[in-house]
Amino acid sequence: MSETAASVPPSEPAHPRVTSRRPPLWLTLIGLAVVWAVWWHWWGPAATWLTDDLLRLGEDRLSESLRFFIYDSVKVMGLLTAVVFGVGIVRTFFSPERTRALLAGRRETAGNVMAAGLGVVTPFCSCSAVPLFIGFVEAGVPLGVTFSFLIAAPMVNEIALVLLFGLFGWKIALLYAGTGLLIAVVAGWVIGRLHLERFIEGWVLEVRMGEAPAGERLTWSDRVAYARLAVKDIVGRVWPWVLAGIAVGAIIHGWVPEEFLAGVMGADAWWSVPLAVLLGIPMYSNAAGIIPVVEALLEKGAALGTALAFMMAVIGLSLPETIILRKVLKPQLIAVFIGTVAVGILIVGYVFNLVL
Repeated sequence: MSETAASVPPSEPAHPRVTSRRPPLWLTLIGLAVVWAVWWHWWGPAATWLTDDLLRLGEDRLSESLRFFIYDSVKVMGLLTAVVFGVGIVRTFFSPERTRALLAGRRETAGNVMAAGLGVVTPFCSCSAVPLFIGFVEAGVPLGVTFSFLIAAPMVNEIALVLLFGLFGWKIALLYAGTGLLIAVVAGWVIGRLHLERFIEGWVLEVRMGEAPAGERLTWSDRVAYARLAVKDIVGRVWPWVLAGIAVGAIIHGWVPEEFLAGVMGADAWWSVPLAVLLGIPMYSNAAGIIPVVEALLEKGAALGTALAFMMAVIGLSLPETIILRKVLKPQLIAVFIGTVAVGILIVGYVFNLVL
């Protein structure tokens, strides 16, 4: 009998092979979504504890800027990662060929209207501009239609609609939604008519992130792998721009007096609306963050149209969004984008001041 055979008594069964089983992919994705949702819900209190209790920041302007930067840098980077991953998953279902086939035969104007309407019901902010833009360009969506979506998504915000409805009734809320949609549709149509595709950065046209063909053949493991690659590629490219934009917004947030803003936003002076737009562009906030400021401005005597023009400039023409978009657009196209949207916001401000 060999030594090996003798070392194992015949009466003892051989040990079964132990295999580790990973949880199903859908369960992992749900778990990650729950973790992200919990983090999103509790990051506000956690940031307050970090800045007030641990770091013991005071009430001076520098402390307010630091609070803003700490809170928003983590929040925006977390949201950016989630949005890029989600867009990556969705992107695997729509190949450029399929999307072009779906859009074939549609007039561009109808595409602008559809894109603007989709932007209203989609909770995207400026941090998602890059992944959305890249996805639209890859899918062959016309440039003007893409901009209709990117303009409507932040500008016509559901939180702003609720605020206007509660303060001034449904007519004013509908007027705001209608004018915001009109800006998105017309501005996108104008940009489309100018044929400015040559002002898209070359790397955007070359990015394929693996060129995974979308369709029935892809498994969910393939889709997740594609989305992870998109996060690595896009977030890896734009994170310095995002943090730079937040830093600029934090400095302005902490050092621009609210009383000064209210003092120049009355309805009497014709220049109050364009000045409000110019003041709003360097600011950084989403609709939820800027609404308390707008309420305070209205309480201090600012005209509604002027305050809304300021709000729309902050969330629709923010400096951080411009910095982020600079990664994918050349200055000429950014200038056209800012100019057309700014004109629309001016019209909204003057209309509200005239009607109310």
